[in-house]
Amino acid sequence: MTDNTHSHTDTTAFSGAAFWEAFFELHHGLPRQAPGSSASTRHLLSLCGPLPERPRVLDLGCGPGRSALLLAAEAGGAGLAEVTAVDRHGPFLEELRTAAEARGLADRVLPVEGDMGALPYEDGSFDLVWAEGSAYIIGFAAALARWKRLLAPGGTLVLTECEWTVGEPSAGARAFWDREYPLRSTARNLAAAQAAGYQVLGVHHLPDSDWAEYYGPLAGRARSTGPSTPAMAAALAATREELDVRARHGHEYGYTGYVLRPVTAGDGDAWPARPETAADTAAVRAVNLAAFGTPLEADLVDALRADDSWVPGLSYVAEGPDGSVAAHALLTVCKVDGVRALALAPVAADPARQRSGAGSSVVRALLAAARERGESLVLVLGHPAYYPRFGFVPASRFGIRAPFEVPDEALMALVLDDSVPVPSGTIRYPAPFGV
Repeated sequence: MTDNTHSHTDTTAFSGAAFWEAFFELHHGLPRQAPGSSASTRHLLSLCGPLPERPRVLDLGCGPGRSALLLAAEAGGAGLAEVTAVDRHGPFLEELRTAAEARGLADRVLPVEGDMGALPYEDGSFDLVWAEGSAYIIGFAAALARWKRLLAPGGTLVLTECEWTVGEPSAGARAFWDREYPLRSTARNLAAAQAAGYQVLGVHHLPDSDWAEYYGPLAGRARSTGPSTPAMAAALAATREELDVRARHGHEYGYTGYVLRPVTAGDGDAWPARPETAADTAAVRAVNLAAFGTPLEADLVDALRADDSWVPGLSYVAEGPDGSVAAHALLTVCKVDGVRALALAPVAADPARQRSGAGSSVVRALLAAARERGESLVLVLGHPAYYPRFGFVPASRFGIRAPFEVPDEALMALVLDDSVPVPSGTIRYPAPFGV
């Protein structure tokens, strides 16, 4: 199997080599070998933040190299990325070589025939490791674990994963996917990424049009190809089954892109976080006063301590090297259509320590504590460029709305336990919020 072609077909019933020869015959020359688009590739690249002027990029499961070519031309400040493009299928690499030469990128794209599960590269060899539509070959968890070592300090991992987009997939969808590649939810994959030691820089749900870019040409190829051999008949049957499942159940699953960076001391490890104690009350108030410049948030924290919405153990502080409180974050109980959820507010960092990782550290620790306690849903009204790094997505996807007018992208939700149905409706905040 190529390291990029999307099909998850179980080939144990077919004669291996003959089946794959027919399978690749169906796919050669198609514009894409997995759901995606140049727009999604560029968006994921934008979520990575600044890269070196000449970033070293590793594209795993590159296929014919649509992403590799774009990254070579556009990644980095000077647009001079050096891309090592790995795939197990030689003919796809030949397609990539031809395309790179035609675009004047042959000196910056190195096609390599190899196995993404057994890479020979030294630790810290790449600034950016990229895998669109291919991580499933070794599994999402294995990809997170095995590829982390390849990243240079400050390096970024970008990968896309097929996952459930509904809480209760239908029997028909499960009958296909449980056999081919058991899917998980965004919440479970975010938890896996954070447990593997990554901070989440961004999450991007690929639109249906990205599937059409792959499945449209593939469907046309399947219609125009006859079952010339038993292997081709099997490959056509498998392809048509996958297309049919997408047509009937496509609203139940989709691809999500994750932009991840290993947590380092600079990202927050230098700021150990813990539950607040009574001895921290004055310092927490001082941090909120300093961070916001008015007493409103500091007074809110004090009022919440005396409210029924307060949850002991879900007010966290991050400590500086001298033991002082560098940042604070708080979760209290709110309701969505009468169902329990948690509100993340306020989040404050000492202005002298902002952009140091202290705020991120305290939020990550607080969310992990809530997950360990069995909480299922967290809501936040905040900056849409900041909170997605922790896995938050627009709350409107779940039909959750604020009791007042807010920009859609500013009200966000994080599902901590996808086994619990996500409620929809209007948020009812604790009384101290005054809304």
